[in-house]
Amino acid sequence: MSRDLATRPASAADISEAEAFLAAHPEITAFDLVLIDLNGIARGKIIRRHELLPIFRSGRHLPGSILGLDVTGEDVEETGLVWSDGDADRRAWPVAGSLVPLPWTSPPRGEVRLALYELDGTPMNADPRHALARQVGLLEADGFHPVLAYELEFYLLDRERTPDGNFQPLRLPLTGERPDGIQVYGVSELDRLEPFIDAVYRGAEAQGLPVETMISEYAQGQFELTLRHGSALRAADDLAMLKRLIRALAVRHGMMACFMAKPFAGRAGSGMHVHASLGDAAGENLFADHGEALSPLLRHAVAGLLETMEESMLVFAPHFNSWRRFSAQSYAPTTPTWGTNNRSVAVRIPAGSPAGRHLEQRAAGIDSNPYLVGATVLAGMRKGILAKADPGPETTAYAEGSGDALPPDWRGAIETASRSIFLREALGERLHHVFLALKRAEYRRFANEVTALERTFYGEIV
Repeated sequence: MSRDLATRPASAADISEAEAFLAAHPEITAFDLVLIDLNGIARGKIIRRHELLPIFRSGRHLPGSILGLDVTGEDVEETGLVWSDGDADRRAWPVAGSLVPLPWTSPPRGEVRLALYELDGTPMNADPRHALARQVGLLEADGFHPVLAYELEFYLLDRERTPDGNFQPLRLPLTGERPDGIQVYGVSELDRLEPFIDAVYRGAEAQGLPVETMISEYAQGQFELTLRHGSALRAADDLAMLKRLIRALAVRHGMMACFMAKPFAGRAGSGMHVHASLGDAAGENLFADHGEALSPLLRHAVAGLLETMEESMLVFAPHFNSWRRFSAQSYAPTTPTWGTNNRSVAVRIPAGSPAGRHLEQRAAGIDSNPYLVGATVLAGMRKGILAKADPGPETTAYAEGSGDALPPDWRGAIETASRSIFLREALGERLHHVFLALKRAEYRRFANEVTALERTFYGEIV
């Protein structure tokens, strides 16, 4: 037996999971191996059926540089994961409970998600899933069991662009017409999208995804899906899988699923709101109201999120386009405020059962990485709880930014994140370095581009 085989991580999926799946699905002949990188992009390989059991038994080598790729899939040497590391292999192991069929494929394939480890079996600390697992472990050591749920906002678009290259809303499958006007909470739009919605619900059931409500959101072709709450790691896994499911099904229905934060200048942006609470060992909600008052623990957690929001914004808004989502009266928070039953604030306490009380972090865009968002949210909550911090008075009306409460733009967020001791501790030293290297490289790409708008404004004028 090689040295590597003796270093199986305790958290890796057991081979019995693969054996049972293969027995139940003789029709599946290939599997997608999926690792989620720091930009939230699915990377990996497709393997044949006979290769699955060896991966569950011994793992699979993958280059560590897979976590040092920018959004275009190019290496970023500054991450330290490419040539300065010898483009060294690590070992990927299956995530327990992640082996599922892919309901959109023909011939049928399956999928298993991976986490990356060093060859000695320790977590590869540039893997975003491990960052979330670490924050979960810290809270559990304090006696708290985090529960998360994500909301997913997205656009369904026509695959054909306008003559000038812009996106355009989808044609509704049952009528062939494009949605007219905003029609927020419109039921007719959902009814005319029925073939796609049915495929999403059936696909989610096949993959064990706890998908619940679908809503027509605040723009033509914009929709929202909610996921039922669960353990923090599983909730992030579910969000990553659901994005993949929606994108694949949209292609097969002649549409494009768009997870940009702001695909249209004059329409609503798309968020990834995070609902969070803490339970005890028996599963009781520790954020439940105390009589007529909010739980002190909940207030401390809110205070921690507000205190760390400025330093966390690069995680919540990681791309150039992300920053177009933040504007006045846009349902995207522009200042670190909190309130009860108020959608203009950064941290909202939704109306609902006092026993089910929880908070909602509203800053993250749907283009952000759910593992990094989850890790940062939990770290902020924990910081406030340990300090017994007070969030101050709640905001009861629309909360407009003060001008300097948050970074003004993407570059400001990168510089704020680079100086942040909180973010370095929340993500871990190495992941913090790799994430910043990727964002700086991405920023340079945009800074070096001369746009059509610049040529129009300045070409024959200045």
